[in-house]
Amino acid sequence: MDYASFLKAADSGQVPPVVLLHGAEPLLLEDAVTRVTRGLFPLPSDLSLSREIFEAKDAGFDRIVQAALMLPWTPGRRLVVVKGADAAGARQSEPLAVYLRTPNPSTVLLLLAPQALTASHWLMPLVPRTAVVPVVAPAAAQLTAWVRTRARDEGFELAPDAAALLVELCGDDLGQLRGEIEKAALAGGPDNRVVSVSAVRAVVGEHRLRHIFDLTDALARRDTGTAFACCESLLNAGEDPFAVLAMLAREVRAAWLAADGLRRGRPQDEIVRGLRRPPTAAAALIDRARSLAPGEGGRLLARCWDTERRLKLGGAVRPELSLLIADLCAV
Repeated sequence: MDYASFLKAADSGQVPPVVLLHGAEPLLLEDAVTRVTRGLFPLPSDLSLSREIFEAKDAGFDRIVQAALMLPWTPGRRLVVVKGADAAGARQSEPLAVYLRTPNPSTVLLLLAPQALTASHWLMPLVPRTAVVPVVAPAAAQLTAWVRTRARDEGFELAPDAAALLVELCGDDLGQLRGEIEKAALAGGPDNRVVSVSAVRAVVGEHRLRHIFDLTDALARRDTGTAFACCESLLNAGEDPFAVLAMLAREVRAAWLAADGLRRGRPQDEIVRGLRRPPTAAAALIDRARSLAPGEGGRLLARCWDTERRLKLGGAVRPELSLLIADLCAV
């Protein structure tokens, strides 16, 4: 069974007596528990009597099997959720193996393994093949659609361009994407249900700082590809092109001053203190400064001023900044 089919079965309450979900994406495992719970128990009042959640390593399979064998107190079925089912170990698995041969039909035993299990893992042969569900995060090309579907499940309508921007800024961390959807929705007010591009841009402050740091770090390491990507992300998030240019000029000036300090024989730790950068970033900037030939810092700073002039005269933003970044990384 694949994950999508499992969720459909969960929503209708038609889950088999035993299911093993395995995969390294915690949000999707959490979603599975939520969907099964909602499908089996439409009334939250049924949960206290009908659902139990265990950590396999702490509870042990004897106790878990006893819970699974218990008959329901309500007309529906019971749900026993076992987190870290793969962590208990094969030596302790005998009670589970016996139970799985004839599972209690009035209980759903949901086994969760927070890693992708291979066919040779001790847990895999115990569970019927049709009840094993690999939990795989959506591929990069599917993330935008996943984000929109997730937003809809949460009661929000996420515009396609807003979803694409959110994915670009947050990457493929599903938990972070979920959190940013909620923050972007709240940016429009407590009753807002539509998330626009402007709302996404309103909550990307922390991502802006990350992209700025990554951009400056890429320049220090002369990593042209990463610098291009960071610049593009900043522009897509609504950053002013002249602010991006100012960041680039600031890096050139810092490298120039560091190079001048090295040539004058100033101690490196004194130069590092003057840079006011984290140690790793300062070390990369010092390495770059050592490679600057006399006069090169001034030439690069003049190159930044020339780019500013071109932009003010109507030059295309992305080509001009890309050419500048290529020049800065080539030195």
